[in-house]
Amino acid sequence: MIQIIAGNKGKGKTKYLLDKVNTEIKSVHGNIVYLDKSSQHMYELNNKVRLIDTSEFLINNADAFIGFICGIISQDHDLEQMYLDSFLKIACVDKETIAPMLDKLEKIGKKYNVTFVLSISLDSHELPENVQDSIIVSL
Repeated sequence: MIQIIAGNKGKGKTKYLLDKVNTEIKSVHGNIVYLDKSSQHMYELNNKVRLIDTSEFLINNADAFIGFICGIISQDHDLEQMYLDSFLKIACVDKETIAPMLDKLEKIGKKYNVTFVLSISLDSHELPENVQDSIIVSL
């Protein structure tokens, strides 16, 4: 399953994402991973959340990103949720190439029972029609 927090840059998506992950950690039974383009928010996350700084890895296209996600899932069979901040940057996609990436994440999430919560720097009307139902917050 995919949940999307949409809104242009500077609208408060990261704060909402951090609040959501810190609330969810109290009720989930599995593990939570938070992917970001830096380790800047390390001290704002509950210490039970695993922060991964994607800039430390050689992710330079969308296929490499999907491989990275699958690698994380394969190493953690208790993974329940993944939070992806700055999704467009860390996934190496843009407005024109986001649709296939979201489809792949949806399939991976269903297969491995992982919920992906994405912060996307686009207005909700700029996102593909097939993911409009996945938008939980539009800022």
